[in-house]
Amino acid sequence: MTTLSPDGVARYFESMTPEALTRLDTVYAADAFFKDPFNEVTGLPAIRRIYEHMYEALIDPRFLIVNRIVEDAQAMFEWDFRFRIRRWRPHEVWKIHGTTHLRFGSDGRIVHHRDYWDTGEELYAKLPVIGGVVRFLRRQMG
Repeated sequence: MTTLSPDGVARYFESMTPEALTRLDTVYAADAFFKDPFNEVTGLPAIRRIYEHMYEALIDPRFLIVNRIVEDAQAMFEWDFRFRIRRWRPHEVWKIHGTTHLRFGSDGRIVHHRDYWDTGEELYAKLPVIGGVVRFLRRQMG
């Protein structure tokens, strides 16, 4: 089984397509942990389902890694994620900015994947109705 270096992992995410999911086992360990603001799962099948759902719900999802820090068996990727929502304003391009902390096993595959991004600022504040409430609350608390 061929595994990727942290730079190879970055290239994998930047060039990811639905077809690339067939190679997910070269990137993630079988029992890898994955957490983002909406999901917390363990195991390659569950991680694959998250990415499959991404391709079902979104049009042209793309990651652009804008910065990376690699040290020993871990990496931090700062990224921009651009996409369009298939069922809501499919012409509108959205962008989320965030970071990912990755830990790699002895074979180089990801064993721990944790995404950090502000759902309030990056998503909810941009939605009609909810966005106004979120922006109001941010002003009141700031």
